[in-house]
Amino acid sequence: MKRNLKDYTLEELENMVTAELKQPKFRGKQIFTWLYRGVTDFSQMTDLSKPLREQLEETYSLGNLTVVKKYCSKLDETRRYLLQLEDGNYIESVLMKYHHGYTICISSQVGCAMGCAFCASTRGGKKRNLTAGEIVGQVMAVQRDLGERISNIVMMGIGEPLDNYDQVLKFLEIVNHPLGLNVGHRHISLSTCGLAEKIRHLADRDLQITLSVSLHATNDEKRSAIMPINRKYPIGILMDACRYYIKKTNRRISFEYTLIEGVNDGEADAAELIGLLKGMLCHVNLIPVNPTGAKGIRQGSRKSVEGFQKLLEMGGLTATIRREMGSDIQAACGQLRAQAEEDA
Repeated sequence: MKRNLKDYTLEELENMVTAELKQPKFRGKQIFTWLYRGVTDFSQMTDLSKPLREQLEETYSLGNLTVVKKYCSKLDETRRYLLQLEDGNYIESVLMKYHHGYTICISSQVGCAMGCAFCASTRGGKKRNLTAGEIVGQVMAVQRDLGERISNIVMMGIGEPLDNYDQVLKFLEIVNHPLGLNVGHRHISLSTCGLAEKIRHLADRDLQITLSVSLHATNDEKRSAIMPINRKYPIGILMDACRYYIKKTNRRISFEYTLIEGVNDGEADAAELIGLLKGMLCHVNLIPVNPTGAKGIRQGSRKSVEGFQKLLEMGGLTATIRREMGSDIQAACGQLRAQAEEDA
């Protein structure tokens, strides 16, 4: 299989063209620039010689992702994409329109090994990590379909980003580069289910991204029942890592809390959440659960969600309810991919 040029940072490309292609170093910069101008064919790299373009095409690919299906909301401008990778695997991305521009929610793995009870992405387990080029390729494929620049990125699609730490860090470097997509780190959010050790590593990098931590329960018994990762990193260890992150970066953490009727949405749960987070530089993002057919996963009423939010605010926490986007094309993250694999 050909190597994806989008897997290379600028420095790596410069090293590759000199060591492997026996070309001057500046050719690497030219290639990098063309990649993120959105070329889809080597013939479009017009300031490279024809023999060099042919040499590149023999060994390398441009990492173009194929849009297999696209669902467009009639309620807002949300678009849900099923994308196919060069090896035939499928992933999903979602485009959302806000007043400040377009935001894309992207995947970091093919499948997921984390096993969260309420998430469709984890069914069938994890097949493999995405490469940095495949992660950035999602942004470019959707941007090409949209015909406009995407200014904000959310890593909350299929997979656990911190379980693919090295490739995600490389993606963040590429997408942030002025000659890449030039998306500022402050416009990027990364969500984790709570890999405490990797949260500490990320803190040491001191990036200006927004970290979102999927909490979803306030004690180890409940959290372990719906999020198996809690057995490895219990809440106490996770909270210590979060405090370390805040101290090192001086950046606020967003705690994601999916409300499941009768499981974690009671007054006692709200009180425990207040006790757990009070005094931390944080924000709570409440998410009415998206029913996936899993046993015991039910969405509560809007009134109950708003009541939970009010309890948190009365306890001194900042809490918002996630805005529902594209509800008429709603399919929990991972369901399009699962259906595609069944049909294949």
